[in-house]
Amino acid sequence: MAPSNKASSPSSAWGAMIICGTVAGAGMFTLPVVMAGAWYSWSVLMLVVSWFCMLLSGLLFMKVSLNFPLGAGYDTLTQALTPKWWGRINGLSIIFVLGILTYAYISASGPVYQQSLNTLGLGLNGAEAKGLLTAVVGLVVWLGTKGVSRLITLCLVAKLLLFFMLFGGLIHHVDLSQLLTPQDALSHPETYWPFLLAVVPFCLASFGFHGNITGLISYYQGNERKVKRALIGGTLFALVIYLFWLTCTMGNIPRQNFPEISRQGGDIHALIQAMHDRIPQKSLGLLLDIFSHFAVICSFLGVTVGLFDFVADKLGFTDSKTGRAKTALITFCPPLIASILFPQGFLLAIGYAGLLATLWALFTPALLAWNAHSRFAQGEPRRLRYQVAITLVVAFGLLNIVAWVGSQLHLIPLF
Repeated sequence: MAPSNKASSPSSAWGAMIICGTVAGAGMFTLPVVMAGAWYSWSVLMLVVSWFCMLLSGLLFMKVSLNFPLGAGYDTLTQALTPKWWGRINGLSIIFVLGILTYAYISASGPVYQQSLNTLGLGLNGAEAKGLLTAVVGLVVWLGTKGVSRLITLCLVAKLLLFFMLFGGLIHHVDLSQLLTPQDALSHPETYWPFLLAVVPFCLASFGFHGNITGLISYYQGNERKVKRALIGGTLFALVIYLFWLTCTMGNIPRQNFPEISRQGGDIHALIQAMHDRIPQKSLGLLLDIFSHFAVICSFLGVTVGLFDFVADKLGFTDSKTGRAKTALITFCPPLIASILFPQGFLLAIGYAGLLATLWALFTPALLAWNAHSRFAQGEPRRLRYQVAITLVVAFGLLNIVAWVGSQLHLIPLF
């Protein structure tokens, strides 16, 4: 199929759905908790800035990928255009981020599924619920790409349908005055912007889609225009979902309630329980529970498939049943054990993922774009817009590192 054959090329809407499904997952449940200090207006601003910078880095990576044969992956590009030591560090950062996100989703989803399963009379404890959920997801991944793609498609469609149903109902309960002037501000006036820096790593982690770009290029047979539309449309739709989610959560839960949610681990179960306390209709509460289940499974599958493939490639395991079983054990067992031993690490894990994602989602695309010009456009002047884009991406990455280090050393205020 030729790249120019537009009649047979699939719509960019399908690619946008893939990107949106990858971006908007279980990580969205962390956003209102970590953004409670900066509150609504400042948090919306930082989300928009993060979306723009991550989209820029994705478009830079797309431009570089188009210089390589269809099917060339992230590792291929990195090895071709960066020093070997950078490629190794980049690879370690990818496996660390995927591993720690797997741990985060197991830790956060265990209590959610435990409550649902116990409602059915199974009587599972937290560790058993996590083990059962991990075993089911591991089995699906072990069975192969066909089963995973079907389940992800089902979860994505269900998640989007539930999104419109749920937030269409929740929006009627939003207290606009609470969004703009929280109740605690009336008795204790406070400046919110100093809390803004602490949310940067979580915003960055909420827009990770770069691993899907080379697949989209193959899907659209190198049609740059359609890939670009898919990236912009998918990330923009995810941004809209995040903004609706912040509006519905912060508009229903008072600001002074969020520290207690954070003390409970800041995970999905704690936030949903707080929402249940504020929602009068049982039907909306049920929709919220079902939405959280599909969001978790969609994110869990998306992350673990990437980790599974990375482990198999690095360790040289075959695609046989035995080889896939070995890969599955290494993929799922360490995060599961860690989630049982350290069950309250959801927020911390997402923060670490945001820090390490700086390397392969910001610095590496910027470095690839800079080096690709020297390799493929020798003698041509660098366009100003690409220089500005690279500068903005690197600057956002540096801001993220400063924010994370400042949070860990308590140099910036935390709510």
